[in-house]
Order: sequence, then C-alpha cells, then structure tokens
Amino acid sequence: MSEQDPTSSALDASAWQRLGEYLVDQGVTSTASVQATLLTGGQSNPTYRLQVGLEQLVLRKKPAGDLLPSAHAVDREYRVMKALAGSAVPVPEMLVFCEDTTVIGTPFYIMRFLEGRIFFDQTIPGATPADRTAIYQDTNRVIAALHSVDPAAVGLADYGRAGNYFARQINRWSRQYLENHTERLESLEKLIDWLPSRVPPGDEVSIVHGDFRLDNVMLHSSDPRAIALLDWELSTLGHPLADFSYHCMSWHIPPSLWRGIGGLDLKALGIPSEADYVAQYVLATGLTQAEVHWDFYLAYNFFRISSILYGIGQRARQGTAAASDALETAAKAGPLADLGWHYARRYQQKHMS
Repeated sequence: MSEQDPTSSALDASAWQRLGEYLVDQGVTSTASVQATLLTGGQSNPTYRLQVGLEQLVLRKKPAGDLLPSAHAVDREYRVMKALAGSAVPVPEMLVFCEDTTVIGTPFYIMRFLEGRIFFDQTIPGATPADRTAIYQDTNRVIAALHSVDPAAVGLADYGRAGNYFARQINRWSRQYLENHTERLESLEKLIDWLPSRVPPGDEVSIVHGDFRLDNVMLHSSDPRAIALLDWELSTLGHPLADFSYHCMSWHIPPSLWRGIGGLDLKALGIPSEADYVAQYVLATGLTQAEVHWDFYLAYNFFRISSILYGIGQRARQGTAAASDALETAAKAGPLADLGWHYARRYQQKHMS
C-alpha cells in the first residue's frame, strides 16, 4: 500500500477527535490523540493508518453517501477476520467494530496495523527464485487453510447462502449481461449458453475470500511468508474451487493483458507451474475434483470476471463509473471471455465427446 498526505482525508478534525474519545471509551487506547494517514491500494472502503499515542492501528470505514444495501460491508469484513483469529489463516487482530454513525459518519472497524509487503506484480520483483517459490507455497497454504475451516465451528454457518454456488453465480452474472448489454461479446454469450449444463458434481461449501490474489496477501517485511490475508469485502460461503481457480487465472493471463504470469519463464523465476500449484492445494484439501474439472472452473471464472468488467464498462459509458481507468479496464472483458471460451471448449473435448 502507498500512503497519501493526511490532509487528503475526507474526515475533519472533530471527527478524528470523536474517534479518539471513542477508542479510549472502548479501552482500545489510552489517549484520544489521533494522527491519520489515508492509505491507498484500490480498496472501495476508505482505509486509514492511525497513530494513537505509541500504537499504530488501521481504520477501515464505509464510504459516505448513498450505497447499495449489500455493498461496502465492513461489518462482514470485521466478522470474518474476527472469526478466523487463531486459525491457520493469517489475519490482522480485530479490535472493535462501530455501527454508531455519530462517531465519524459511517460504520467502521479498527484493527492492529501490520508492517509488511504487498506486491501487485506477481513476478515479485527483486525476490530471489527461492523466495518466490516459498512465497507461492505459503500463499497456497493460506487459501487451502481458509477452505479447510469449518464455517460452523467459527460461528460463520450463516455467513452466506450454502449450496448450488456455481448455478447461482452463473445465473447472476448472465442476467446482468443480458439485461444491460449494449455491445455484444460473442465469447461471453457462448459461455452464458454453455456453462449452466456443465457444472461438475459436488457441492462443497467453505468460507471463500472472493478476491484471492497475491496483492491481497501481505508478506512479512523480509521473510518469504504471508502474515495477513486482506480485503475481505467479497467473502461469503461458496464453493472452494471457484475461489481457488479464480486465484489461478493469473497463470493464464499474460502480463500484456493484465497482472498475470501467463507465458513467462516460471521455472527461471522460481514460480511453480500451475499443475504443481494445483497439486499442492489438492494434497492439502483433498479436493481431487480440482484436477478432473479444472478447465470448467477456469472457464467459469473467466466468464465471471468478464461479466464484472463488462458491467464496469457499461457504467463508464453511462458516466457513473468511479474509476478514471474504467473504460480501459472494461476493454479487457472481451479477451478474458475469449480465454474462458477456450477452456470451455477444451473441457468439452475431454469430457463431453
């Protein structure tokens, strides 16, 4: 994450004073003096680094303004990370969640600050091949550990709708495209027709992160290991192989298209092949259908991400997209759908002929 000057914060001095007093009242800190720095990193929920006396904390809050009812669910982020404390999934220490909007204007939570590294470039520039191998192995360990947690055992049995995950997601994203499209994407439409009748057997349910990428994993400041999994905004109960195969799309996306490692000399970099990476996950989780139906899972995720990016493009064309690069991002929808259709055809050749 990078930082911006505190003056860029949307909160005024009185809000920070109220926050400091609230933290003292909650027993989180012993002083009400708060110095805040706005952190950036692409999150939709504003995130601040706080210096409160000798302590360093992080504030993550809902944005101000009118929001969709299910969007920016900081309460869910807090809940899932609090529930995973003490598990094999590394998460920051959750300190307090506040729904009282009179404190700083929106609900928020406070967690312990962690010093570490985040890489958006998945080749991990500057690392040795041995360190890259270790980082990828530990990242794999983290997602396998997440999918091995029993939701009921950590109080998350009601964290999402269990079962029929692929069918529900395929219907959701197909409907968004079909109801709102102005420009046709041939490969996406083929996937919309193809996917529903090809969902593999098995209806496993686990806690899913929803956006598991290397840049959402904080690494130790010097050691090649994960210290925190961040940005849980899209987490829910879902199918673990949907979550894992989303993470593995990067092996198929060339860097020229997006942040991927497709086509690179992985052996020279010390990055495991996708086959080895999947095998490590299967060994840890026992989800052997990953290897049998892998091309379906890839096709599904390329369909999903293409649909999401297409929607961003629609909002950009209507002038309602928030990001300045929305049209550039949305232009990736077509090539990603093409990749999805490639893996759909490959799956069909293996299983349906």
